Amino acid sequence: MTTPNPDFDAELEDRLLRYTRIDTQSDESTGTHPSTAKQLDLQRLLVQELTEIGAADITLTDYGAVLATIPATVEHDVPTIAFLGHVDTSPGFNATGVKPLVHRHYDGSDIVLPDDPSMVISPQEFPYLATKVGEDIVTASGTTLLGADDKAGVAIVMTMAKHLLAHPDIPHGKVRIAFTPDEEIGGGVHPNLPEDLGAAFAYTLDGGDAGEVVYETFSGDRAEVTVTGVSIHPGDAKGQMVNALHLISKIVDTLPQVTRTPETTEGREGFIHAYQMKGTSAEATALFILRDFEVDQLEAHGALLRQVCETIQATEPRATITCTITKSYRNMRYWLESNMRPVEIAFQATRDTGLEPFSPPIRGGTDGSRLTELGVPTPNLFTGMQNLHGPLEWISVQDMTRSTLTCLRLAELWAGA
Repeated sequence: MTTPNPDFDAELEDRLLRYTRIDTQSDESTGTHPSTAKQLDLQRLLVQELTEIGAADITLTDYGAVLATIPATVEHDVPTIAFLGHVDTSPGFNATGVKPLVHRHYDGSDIVLPDDPSMVISPQEFPYLATKVGEDIVTASGTTLLGADDKAGVAIVMTMAKHLLAHPDIPHGKVRIAFTPDEEIGGGVHPNLPEDLGAAFAYTLDGGDAGEVVYETFSGDRAEVTVTGVSIHPGDAKGQMVNALHLISKIVDTLPQVTRTPETTEGREGFIHAYQMKGTSAEATALFILRDFEVDQLEAHGALLRQVCETIQATEPRATITCTITKSYRNMRYWLESNMRPVEIAFQATRDTGLEPFSPPIRGGTDGSRLTELGVPTPNLFTGMQNLHGPLEWISVQDMTRSTLTCLRLAELWAGA
């Protein structure tokens, strides 16, 4: 093993704090690529930073992804590998005005977030935090998410890239870098990305606990239910009005809420999640995500949603109810289990940096899910991020260093070092 073991903490912390202060929230309603122009604020900064560290082939694509190359330092044939992070943050919680805070040398007590003292990150509630005593914990201030998902991944990839470019004595093949927009809304992998990336294998830096190497994810679909009612002045509505809001509420209420929602499921149990409702008494729409590890169960969730819509439609024939289900991504295991080489090398890299790898099936998806399906096997690696998509999000700087060292070792192992 030739990779030096520098202390990356300061660089990673600086990058994470700078990146999280930039609002990059995605928005699935816009229909553009990227979905929000503000994601390009960070992408342009990354182009500048990649230029400064000496990366090659730097491109900001017309679909909003940043691509770059770290040239090979070995002459023998080595598969091109890629490392990816996504720049957007979840649209599910406030991401404007993020004020990242560093809790230096964490002492094991509750972390009270100052802008909303009711927001408390407790090691009793979140046991992984209890293992981080003495480390530097980064949080938001209580009124926003942090955005470590996935700006921690972006910081890790940038730090790795800078180190490889500064140390040509480290043996590695051609390494590709990619920062994608819109991962949180399922748009991170543009159809052109696999070819533009030009990698045989890839890794997303979008995972949780130190040592985590993921090769199994949810399969996911998206559903949109629209109810068109009969609109009339409420003063003259008796026997005539059909209130779309009432009907859309009945659909949500009729779905099983004990066995098939995120808050009542765990492990390998899938769910139907109503995450947005909007409209008027004339027309209303509800958006759902459907998730399961197996496609037949995912299809069963879709069939149930359609059945509920048909049942409510039958109670009020004057209304029009449509249910449209579209494919989002599929469990990466379906492809990786036939070629576990990138996973096995990730296991070895993790062990070589002093961690024991583990592979939980994750109740979510990554850009790697879609990339794997499109022919670029892409497991997901840990960053340390915790409590994603809300005000209690946090991450250990030292976990980010562990991830960076794992990525450096991965580059070496693919070169046969």
